[in-house]
Amino acid sequence: MIKSQIKEELLLRAKLYETKDFLHGDPSWFMHQVEGNKNQEVMAFIASALSYGAREQFMKKISFIYEAARPDVYSWVKSGEFSSLIPDKEKVSFYRMSSYHDMHLMLKALKDMLLEYDSIGGFIKASAKDGPSAIKAITRFFSSKGVKTLIPKDTNSACKRICMFLRWMVRNDSEVDLGLWNSFIDKRSLIIPMDTHVLKEATLLGLSKAKTASMHSAITLTKELQKVFPEDPLKADFSLFGYGVNKG
Repeated sequence: MIKSQIKEELLLRAKLYETKDFLHGDPSWFMHQVEGNKNQEVMAFIASALSYGAREQFMKKISFIYEAARPDVYSWVKSGEFSSLIPDKEKVSFYRMSSYHDMHLMLKALKDMLLEYDSIGGFIKASAKDGPSAIKAITRFFSSKGVKTLIPKDTNSACKRICMFLRWMVRNDSEVDLGLWNSFIDKRSLIIPMDTHVLKEATLLGLSKAKTASMHSAITLTKELQKVFPEDPLKADFSLFGYGVNKG
């Protein structure tokens, strides 16, 4: 049972932080800078894939891609134009442990997806029915293309960045998330994007007893959050963010 005070705070924090101001300094900002569903999907996917490590550093890398690909990032990927900016160089670092080869391989796999299904949304429509199956479909597709970094190879980990991408794509009635896929993926089926920060906040609030971030612990936490937001559990993602920045 979630304490009434915690529940009230979760509701308050979500309302306070799910605003346009949240976009400033957040990777979700980039998907709002391009027009059209296909462009937004591709920009969001690239931004989510690179969103790990120090925020200041990954925002620079996302911006590097955005500046090169805008205004039509969809065509930039689908046409293979990305190859001139992101050549297939195995030993040259692109970002942290990922080489230019890793980034090239991910974009090439994304290109294959767009050529076969026309859009990322088209792929999800053909491959998934809810949040969990969408995560599995994405990991399986990129794994089948030899992508070993940037996209998790399976769903044993929490798949935080994929869950975040799905939040962006599915949740509607939001000033942050786009809701492009709300008609075919139920937002009630989404799984909380869990990393060590989210797990720490959830533990401090008594919402999780997990020791590490995993898919199992993310699903378990999501079930707790459904008690507060039964129709939209990932609204709590903003609540946990709010708790983190307001401590002390």
